Amino acid sequence: MNPLRLCDAHNHCQDDWLREHRTRIAADLEQAGVFAAVVNGTCEADWPQVLELARTHSWVRPSVGLHPWDVGNASPAWRESLRRTLTENPRAAVGEIGLDRWMLERARPDDARLAGLRRASMAEQVDALRTQLALAAELGRPATLHCLDAAGALLDVLREGPRIGPGFLLHAYSGPAEMVSAFANLGAYFSFNGSFLDPRQISRQNVFRLIPEDRLLAETDAPAMPLPRERRRYPLPETADGFTINHPAEIAGVYAGLAEIRGQPVDRLAATLERNFARLFGN
Repeated sequence: MNPLRLCDAHNHCQDDWLREHRTRIAADLEQAGVFAAVVNGTCEADWPQVLELARTHSWVRPSVGLHPWDVGNASPAWRESLRRTLTENPRAAVGEIGLDRWMLERARPDDARLAGLRRASMAEQVDALRTQLALAAELGRPATLHCLDAAGALLDVLREGPRIGPGFLLHAYSGPAEMVSAFANLGAYFSFNGSFLDPRQISRQNVFRLIPEDRLLAETDAPAMPLPRERRRYPLPETADGFTINHPAEIAGVYAGLAEIRGQPVDRLAATLERNFARLFGN
């Protein structure tokens, strides 16, 4: 077993791509030294799956929310359902929520990941985000935010809304370095994703050299956003369509790569991230 204590600030272990591998995943996470992982629901249909995983596995920290990709297909009662789910599950965080301009302006019309989804307008996304941030603030829960091509709009919403007591996570932060301090002043933490270890992602690596130590976290976003092939330690079979499945235990490789980028021993990084994780998500 890895002597390091590792925590994954963001994944989707409830995803169907991981379902048939769950027994192996649980064993691999123990071997890798993972003691906690925030598992994020993204729509009404998968919130119960996240909560069931949390009842089954002590390492799961549940989080439920309406992802911007799912805003367009949400039921009229999603707000009441989310409030009820969070009230009944006091350990659950709020997420994954956020804003996504990429799917409106840059995603291909035939992108398989968006098949069957009505792409909600920015106005709809902002309305859903405000609702969920207000709920997080009211209930004193941390929140996890997705943001693609919408950092300025997200900053505006955060500035207008109530402060979230525990803070919030900008998962797989891809915004500019110039906005880090503005987000941090509002309570942001920033998680480094393993896909950023690709040599072509040097700009994102440079941003994470500058993230304040007390606001730094690491994530897999499994089963999405895999590490570069040469850094993978826990390969899973590809999907029938040829997609690479990211194993949640690859957080070990994320830590190793982030330690290289930050120029520090991985054990020191692990101790820092454990403190930061506890401050945001609790013990």
